Amino acid sequence: MTTDDTVEQILRRYDTITVVGASAAPEKAAHYVPAHMQAHGWRIVPINPRGGTILGEPVHPSLADAPKPGLVDVFRPSPQTPDVARQAVAAGATALWLQLGIASEEARRIAEDTGLLYVENRCLIIEQRRLGLDAPKAA
Repeated sequence: MTTDDTVEQILRRYDTITVVGASAAPEKAAHYVPAHMQAHGWRIVPINPRGGTILGEPVHPSLADAPKPGLVDVFRPSPQTPDVARQAVAAGATALWLQLGIASEEARRIAEDTGLLYVENRCLIIEQRRLGLDAPKAA
């Protein structure tokens, strides 16, 4: 399966995006990307150890403290992504997406070895617009 196929499969399958590294700062991609996806129908579950509320949703301090994720979207530096990948697997995620500019051979290996759909170095906004998709309706 090509990366484009995986991207489309993820955007058509998941109606909730668990965002590791979500930010309350509107100028940061970790805020405006989830805000854009939320505006197109996706439910956002923000993960940030600072807590509080982001995009009207309660913030969870870690993946382990959040509702079981399907798609985990990562806004953390590349060297931190293998640990995030391990946490995503432990939490029961089925897809891992590293945002534009974020890539890791180790995170890729962890995801692929455990059967997760995996995308790296791609932006959700760019892909959502390219495919012209809104969130799938919850089953």
